[in-house]
Amino acid sequence: MALRATIYKAELNVADSDRHYYQSHALTLARHPSETDERMMVRLVAFALNAHEDLVFTKGLSDADEPDLWRKDLTGAIDLWIEVGQPDERRILKACGRATEVIIYCYGGHTSKIWWESVQNKLARTRNLKVICLPSEQTRELATWAARTMTVNINVQDSEIFVSSEKGQIMLDQQVWR
Repeated sequence: MALRATIYKAELNVADSDRHYYQSHALTLARHPSETDERMMVRLVAFALNAHEDLVFTKGLSDADEPDLWRKDLTGAIDLWIEVGQPDERRILKACGRATEVIIYCYGGHTSKIWWESVQNKLARTRNLKVICLPSEQTRELATWAARTMTVNINVQDSEIFVSSEKGQIMLDQQVWR
């Protein structure tokens, strides 16, 4: 018998003064049995940083042909493809061919740096790829906030990300690698 996804409910409040986006989202996150709390919370942050009425969580880990999040236009063309973690270069190249913009949010400290050094030359020809690294000590702390029902507030100003909830406050230092 296959393990089923665990359902999490999040009330996400986004105040992004860089993009002039201010909205609340009632989200349902299905956490795959192999997914960690840290990865799920990074997915939530990725949603907030790219929040849009058409941005949706996909099957992600359950489907090799879908990213973690995407935004499609009215014709079904993929405007934005978002991956979380350290995808292999074939997957990234495929995404760059299918979507207008591709963003990868990696985390995990030194392992992310090793991953990026191993794939960056192979991705040099891509023009629609952005890679952002989130520091592991901050994402590990975010993982402790994961709850089946949670309220998370994310404020973005001058590219600084402030995350808060009833559990505390974290400033995420995103590093744009590409």
